[in-house]
Amino acid sequence: MSVTLIVGGARSGKSALAERLARESGKEVVYLATAHTGDGEMGARIAHHRARRPAAWRTVEECLALAEVLRRECTPGRLVLVDCLTLWLTNLMLSGAEPLPETGELILPPGFARERAAFLDLFKAGLPGELVLVSNEVGMGIVPLGALTRRFVDEAGRLNQEVAAHAGRVILVAAGLPLVLKGAPC
Repeated sequence: MSVTLIVGGARSGKSALAERLARESGKEVVYLATAHTGDGEMGARIAHHRARRPAAWRTVEECLALAEVLRRECTPGRLVLVDCLTLWLTNLMLSGAEPLPETGELILPPGFARERAAFLDLFKAGLPGELVLVSNEVGMGIVPLGALTRRFVDEAGRLNQEVAAHAGRVILVAAGLPLVLKGAPC
């Protein structure tokens, strides 16, 4: 299993880099989209991403059961591009999370730990093919106000660290420029 993790801030160029790597791979590409249209603005973002994908790429949309879809879609000779892990994490966190009334501490839904563990277990088990994962680097700014946003930053940081530990290549993108942190140049 070949794994590339691409991290960066919003509008940094990480998705464009992931798409370029997928095009240049010469492999069959499956684009695994984790976003769902919650409002008009997100719908416009999704439409923009769809419009720039090659017609030959197959798109699979899944906002929660990422591990299940990866087990099915990762096959020899295929590249699966996941865009993005932080949207998936957001979906998991918000699918039933509730704050404790006394402290405001966020209690994550029962499925959160199960889905997260199932995803990370894929790296131990190994999957055939090539996997390119896009994720936001959210921990480089001001510590956000509110328990939910602080918990999200913590969870995203932990997830990125765990995926990076298993990835053969990790690339940070800033202002459209890739900086390889681990592995082969792009």
